[in-house]
Parts: sequence; structure tokens; C-alpha cells
Amino acid sequence: MEHKTDNTYLDMELLRFTTAGSVDDGKSTLIGRLLYDSKSIFEDQLEAVQKASQQKGDRYLDLALFTDGLRSERQQGITIDVAYRYFYTPKRKFIIADTPGHIQYTRNMVTGASTANAAVILVDARNGITEQTLRHYYIAYLLGIRSIIVCVNKMDLVNYSSDTYFRIQDELQRANQKFPVSQIYFIPISALKGDNVVEPSSNMPWYTGPTLRQTLETIPIYNHSHQGPLRISVQYVIRPLSEEFHDYRGYAGRIESGTIHKGDKILILPSGIQTDITSIHLGQTFLKEAYAPLSISLTLKDDLDLDRGDF
Repeated sequence: MEHKTDNTYLDMELLRFTTAGSVDDGKSTLIGRLLYDSKSIFEDQLEAVQKASQQKGDRYLDLALFTDGLRSERQQGITIDVAYRYFYTPKRKFIIADTPGHIQYTRNMVTGASTANAAVILVDARNGITEQTLRHYYIAYLLGIRSIIVCVNKMDLVNYSSDTYFRIQDELQRANQKFPVSQIYFIPISALKGDNVVEPSSNMPWYTGPTLRQTLETIPIYNHSHQGPLRISVQYVIRPLSEEFHDYRGYAGRIESGTIHKGDKILILPSGIQTDITSIHLGQTFLKEAYAPLSISLTLKDDLDLDRGDF
């Protein structure tokens, strides 16, 4: 794995995405394959996983071990906690949240998905859509994730059947009609064999779309926190002790959700008072608009007595 030493990496666009889907649908293996084929594995990590795979008697490199960090996870072959992994390509940098598929760990899945811009939902081609698949889909929708990539995994175990793939696609498209997301993508893959993960598969000539990595590199990044209702919690009231700013009263805080513009009318809670925004400051810079999760200060049209914790 190579490291960028210039500012190129810092300036790259960041996509946060989470994995989702039913237990044993191959989420951890997919992430391991994505990291491995993207050459984002350190040599010591690779050696450790090779050794662990041999000790288990596996014929293949157990790619899931790149994300299963807890001892109990490795012993049981499942994901329990949320595991975060980082990698980059020439086009984007990524933060992956590998989440558990077991129903009893659904709250951990919610934690991993809460900061994601996109979700990669895996479906075992042999089993099709399950209750847990739909549960994770609905959770992603409720959390405001508007880009969902559905990977129909283990295509090698159904002889790369196009009928199987399109049947699953049609079934989930019907669910999307009830809870429509902005963008939904479907990709037939084999995480174990690497089909359509990073490199196109020669085993599925009937599929002519992009690979998973190509899709992750090009999907629009929707920051759902920008789109919600405006919420700012006042952290500090700024009253400079100087003649120049004698009448200045600013309110500093972090935008928890939504977007604000100079001139917007806002509602103050718990008082219920309405007023207008007259200026927005980010440090020494005046802004016309600001959005979550920026920490800003603002001034209001009316001279209000707000306290820390007011919204």
C-alpha cells in the first residue's frame, strides 16, 4: 500500500459508505476484496490474514479477516461491531463502515449507517431478498441515505445466472417504489472470486454496467444532513468588550442539520420567537450560506437574549 505525500489526497472528494444486508451475504468478504484488489492492504496485514487463513484450513485467502477485528468475530466468522476501513483510488477517498447482518446487532448497523453518504446492500443470489435485507434498506432510507448500491453476491454459486440476478433486481425495485431513494444501482458480483468488484467479469457478458469500484467513484455524494430541517444549538454568545463592536451580539454553534442563508427567517426554541439572519461568519470570513456540520457564528435582526443550548 502506497501513501500520498502531497496535497492531492487531502483535496480528494470523500465518500462515506456502509455495507448492509442479511447475515452471511458476504459483506466483510466484499470489503476485503475491495481493499485487496485496490492494493489498499499493508504487507503485515496481508501476512497476518494469510497465516490465519492457513490455520483455519481455508483454500482461499479469507478476505473477511481484513475487517473482522474482534477475537469473537474471527472465532465465529461473523461481524458484531462496526469496523471502519479507509482506502483511496485515483478519483476518490473512502471511509467504509462494515456493519453486522444479525438482527440482534441491528443497532450497530444503524450506528455505521448514520454518517454514510451511500449504502452497499448485499443480497445472496441463492437466497434472494430476505426480511433483514428489507429492514436494512428501510433503515438506510429513514436515515436519509439517497444512494444505494445493491450487489447481488455469490453469483458464482448460481452459475452466473442472469435470470436469478434480474429476478432479485425486480423484487427490490418494487420495494424502492414504496420508499424511493434518489439513486439505486444494481451490480452482479462474486466477492470471493472478484467478479465485478474492481475488475469487470468475463463470466457475466450479459452485464455491461460498471463495477462496484467504478460506481463508488462516480455516484453523486448526497450529504443528507444538508437536506434536513435547520438545527443549530447555541454554544456561545459573543459580546466583544470593545468600542468598535460595542453593539455586536453573535451566536456561535454547530449546524446539526440543514442549510442556512443570509436573510433566512428562523424560529428560536424554546421561546418560539421568529427573527431573520443578518450575517453568517466562519472565522473571519463572511458567508452567504452555511450547512451541516460547519461550526459558525451568526447575527440576528433582533436583539434577543439567547442562552447556551437554545435552538
